[in-house]
Amino acid sequence: RHLGIEKIRFAIGGSMGGQQVLEWAVTDPALFEQICLLATNAFHSPWGIAFNEAQRMAIEADPTLASDEPDAGMLGLEAARAIAMLSYRSYESYRRSQSEGTTEKTDDFLASSYQRYQGLKLRRRFDARAYLTLSKAMDSHQIGRGRGGAKAALAQVKAQALVIGIESDVLFPPEEQAFLAKNLPDAYLEIIDSHYGHDGFLIEYEQIATLVGDFMNKRFIEKNSKTTQSLHASFIRKALPGTERF
Repeated sequence: RHLGIEKIRFAIGGSMGGQQVLEWAVTDPALFEQICLLATNAFHSPWGIAFNEAQRMAIEADPTLASDEPDAGMLGLEAARAIAMLSYRSYESYRRSQSEGTTEKTDDFLASSYQRYQGLKLRRRFDARAYLTLSKAMDSHQIGRGRGGAKAALAQVKAQALVIGIESDVLFPPEEQAFLAKNLPDAYLEIIDSHYGHDGFLIEYEQIATLVGDFMNKRFIEKNSKTTQSLHASFIRKALPGTERF
């Protein structure tokens, strides 16, 4: 508004970023022309909250967290990241990347070193207290709060929406994207076939770029018809040969 911008052509966000885009689209419905919601939801699930709580418990168990040192809570942060990786990826992702090439090992497994590597990598670029705060922010995401429920809130959105999920995502499962697409007034649902789990929204950028390009250039509109099938049936069809129009 300060810059005199009255309309935003396109907004895109994945995971927590998708939660933020959705919140903006509900708060100011006339602002956006199109939005893309990647691997996100209308409200954070008990499953997602439980994962975050387990991570916070790991950080809070680090006795250095209470200190004023800049590296306070960092061992806990490493453990928290290792826990988080189990929700970001999938069984198949680990099977493909961390399987051993020998039957003789009894320790020092690839999967073990991978978990520790991921924890150390985050420690080098993040802060334990910030991690606690951001995880709480994600837990509190509830688009229906103060708006009469999630369905009523989603009905207020005026932007045309492309909703993308990842078939193997256990943190933000495709049912959550199907719920969004079913209850947004003008939405298209696409479920990507990927073994990368939730991280597929970051890794499968070529598939996503194609979908976003088609969406922005209006190529979805003519080839998809309104569906009246149930949320469960939509998911069972795995959304879904091609793009599903809601």
